[in-house]
Amino acid sequence: MQIRRFISLLVSLFTCGFFAGCQAVDSSDRNSRAAMVDAIKREPAGDYFIGRRYYKVDYKFWGWVRKPGQPWSAAKMVMMNEHQKLAPDRQLGKLGSDNNYEYRLFGYFSGETVYEPASNGFYPEFVLKNYELQSVTPANIFRGVGATDPRKRVIAQPY
Repeated sequence: MQIRRFISLLVSLFTCGFFAGCQAVDSSDRNSRAAMVDAIKREPAGDYFIGRRYYKVDYKFWGWVRKPGQPWSAAKMVMMNEHQKLAPDRQLGKLGSDNNYEYRLFGYFSGETVYEPASNGFYPEFVLKNYELQSVTPANIFRGVGATDPRKRVIAQPY
């Protein structure tokens, strides 16, 4: 009987230690996310979108786009139509230099979908007319560690 209790105690201690070590969200990330959620709720309605550049070396999509006031979980990964206006990094001639920057985008969804061969995915086309840089250090919108690493072939969903 004592051996069973001892084994149960060891298993319990191990399990508690394991799960405590797995906690990855620190209080500063939690606070910045809460502030971001509050800021999103206060965004004025208007004829614009919010975009988060999501550069990946191997993929050709532009990033995540959402309507003002909507959470990032409602954002769509888009292919950028640059016939009217070049995307910020392309305009600078430095592809991907604005990875994870946040923009106010002016334009519209064309209703077309565009095939991106590296991801074997179809994404909505966003026709860019203009943009305004909002932040070069916005709050994190991804759960996974390294989600914004341009070399990782991972397409993280915002939450």
